Amino acid sequence: MNEKTTTPSLLRLAAAIFLGLIVGFILFLVAALFIGMFNQLMGMQIPIGMDVAENILSAILLVIFVGGSVGLFCWKVWTTPSTEEEEESPQSEE
Repeated sequence: MNEKTTTPSLLRLAAAIFLGLIVGFILFLVAALFIGMFNQLMGMQIPIGMDVAENILSAILLVIFVGGSVGLFCWKVWTTPSTEEEEESPQSEE
């Protein structure tokens, strides 16, 4: 089970980084939406919103989600071997 995997190709790592950026940003938007709904419902003043430029806590939350997503996808690419097509060898039918 502990097979030695080769280093993943640069294209797979670039795809993992790109996908991690997209997923992390979407997760941040969903988390900010739920925190905003919770603030509105309970009347609390949790200072996290979608305005990243004005709020340091929102920027930190965005970095955590994006960094975690990129790290998770890169780890998954690094530990999963790439699929290789097996060439069919011509066999004589008798």
